[in-house]
Amino acid sequence: MGWRSGQRYSQDLRDRVLAAVDGGMAVRRAAVTFRVSPAYIYKALMRRRLTGDSGPNPNRGHAPRKLTPAQEMALAAHMHSHPGITLARVQAWLETEHGVSLSTGGVWNAVRRLGLSFKKRR
Repeated sequence: MGWRSGQRYSQDLRDRVLAAVDGGMAVRRAAVTFRVSPAYIYKALMRRRLTGDSGPNPNRGHAPRKLTPAQEMALAAHMHSHPGITLARVQAWLETEHGVSLSTGGVWNAVRRLGLSFKKRR
């Protein structure tokens, strides 16, 4: 079974690679030996130096939502009271009322998550 893009390396492999480099093995030699890229080793060493942790980044690839649950409820109420509102107007309303700057896609995703629609006729 080969390694797939986007898949995390196991903690065991991480520990063995870093131990080999710490023991004096050259980074390129360790990369060949453990079948990882030299860039991965340099990034793992940098992350360990900065944070003291050699494990995978728990927040990798995940950006937290900009809207809080209270702001999402306010958005739903606003859309129910303004049935013909457009994405651009929702963006402007969020900026002025809540100080949240969202992209068009961000507004669209929030509206879909709430089960709402911009459709003019039911």
